[in-house]
Amino acid sequence: MNTKSQENVLQPAVHGLLAIAVAIVLVLASIWGFTTEEEPFVLSGVLGIALAVLTLIGLTLVNPNHARVVLLFGRYKGSIRREGFYWVNPFTARKDVSLRVRNFESGKLKVNDELGNPIEIAAIVVWRVKDTAQALLDVESFEDYVHVQSESAVRQLATHHPYDSKEGGETSLRGSTDVVNEELQRELGERLDLAGIEVLEARLSHLAYAPEIAGAMLRRQQAEAIITARKRIVEGAVSMVHMALEELDKGDLELDDERRATMVSNLLVVLCSDKDATPVVNTGTLYG
Repeated sequence: MNTKSQENVLQPAVHGLLAIAVAIVLVLASIWGFTTEEEPFVLSGVLGIALAVLTLIGLTLVNPNHARVVLLFGRYKGSIRREGFYWVNPFTARKDVSLRVRNFESGKLKVNDELGNPIEIAAIVVWRVKDTAQALLDVESFEDYVHVQSESAVRQLATHHPYDSKEGGETSLRGSTDVVNEELQRELGERLDLAGIEVLEARLSHLAYAPEIAGAMLRRQQAEAIITARKRIVEGAVSMVHMALEELDKGDLELDDERRATMVSNLLVVLCSDKDATPVVNTGTLYG
């Protein structure tokens, strides 16, 4: 759920160079007042120096892709987002907030996937500050908040999906990269919206079984690959034998059941064997 924006954009009316010119005039007037050595002018000179100092204190520089959050006696007054040199109320506190795009890569987290298998997972998050008031005032440190919430979202994502899917349509961390990345970005966007943070991109950068089970899982994957390959080979061999029998029937070549069974057995051995078949020439008859 998106929180309501709290940011109030300020547009300072006084340029910084104009404020510097006013401060210079005040200093020159104060110097003239001190040189006259008359009490009224000396007092005005002291006042001029104080005003010049306050004028200089109010100068504020806003760099490109930065903003200044303005606070007056502990109350939020607004944010200056437009780059430039300005003068603001000298009694305000002005805190700088970067609006640049930043990226963060979480460390390798060791968690259990949906099936309970220990895995290592890490993610890259690209983000930037969208609401300066929320980022500075609603959380203690928005940068730490991004790091902690990112790792929490990655852990939650890992526990809701298996590392690998045995079924073709099931979402898995390894096999459904686009879906998983979209889910991670959506989850992070909801978490970081409280701090006025916009998530531009979130994707997994590392995914592997934990070292203690990596070898066993590799052997399991190899076994599953072999079983799948042998299944395809058997399906193809049966199809070829069926086709051979149909062609023999079309050629009016009659074979009794025993000869047909022998031919089927020989063809399946040749087609399904993982080694080259060695032919044996029978110079006698099938029956001895």
